[in-house]
Amino acid sequence: MTFFQILRMSIFQVRPLMLVAVLCLGLAGCGEEGPVKQVDLSKVQDLPLAKPEDAVTYAYLPQYAHTVSYQRHHLVMDYLSRATGLKIRQVFPDTFDEHMNMVGRGLIDITFSNPFIYIKIADQYGARAFARIVEMGGQENFRGQIICRADNQEIRSLADLKGKRLIAVDPTSAGGFLYPWGLILEHGLRKEDFAEIAFAPGPGGKQEKVVMAVYSGKYDVGLIREGTLNVVADKVDLNQIRVLAYSHYYPGWVYAARKGFDPEKQAKIRDALLALDWQNPEHRKILEKAGFIAVIPAQDRDFERVRGLAALLESSGR
Repeated sequence: MTFFQILRMSIFQVRPLMLVAVLCLGLAGCGEEGPVKQVDLSKVQDLPLAKPEDAVTYAYLPQYAHTVSYQRHHLVMDYLSRATGLKIRQVFPDTFDEHMNMVGRGLIDITFSNPFIYIKIADQYGARAFARIVEMGGQENFRGQIICRADNQEIRSLADLKGKRLIAVDPTSAGGFLYPWGLILEHGLRKEDFAEIAFAPGPGGKQEKVVMAVYSGKYDVGLIREGTLNVVADKVDLNQIRVLAYSHYYPGWVYAARKGFDPEKQAKIRDALLALDWQNPEHRKILEKAGFIAVIPAQDRDFERVRGLAALLESSGR
């Protein structure tokens, strides 16, 4: 992948000062021949973060590394561009909070997120659901998993989690924290019962980091979204990971448009997504890469059950 391809993929997630620095470094060293030029990084300008007026921005909540997000959704984005005639660009927030903030600021037009993030951007910023996915197994809903090392004989049930070190994806991750944490609360445990509760550090790749933290023995138990183990199968011996429990099912990932987004453009995008057909070989390639088999209509009231779980979590202090 060339420097300019990487830059195009990352331009909306890089901080303004860093963006200018990257540009300077890239332009100074991209050529294979020619003299190397010295760059004075003290002469950077603080440029405003904005998006082209004629582009529709599309973002996948960063539960995985940016490269994985790109690989899973660039075919969807390309399909939508062709099907709607709109210029659609995928952008890459670093964190869940940044994703939500960019929706609120109008920098993300179309967001693909978990339902917990959706109810936040809906209630705080006026975003509205218009479609949601059907999982590869045919489910319209999804769940989280509680994992530990297969050889950890101290953990045989949820009651055994008391006093253990726990790591989860992110405080706002549905499958990677909130769904399985709700199950833990239902079994009478509270955060003070754990020796440590941590969240995966750094930008992107958080699901993978949780698995690796449990695999390495740094943490005793991890909370992840169901399906993550398939993503890391080439990095981890899955025989060394045991699924201790599954959370309840809740509504799946959702497509939403930011407040004020052009309703005609939204309708075009919605119709194109709903038209994806697993029986169409071209469409199947798109869907397989993205990790779902269909897109179905959705509306805000579909997520009231998620709001109910959120209220439970809030009342327990999480």
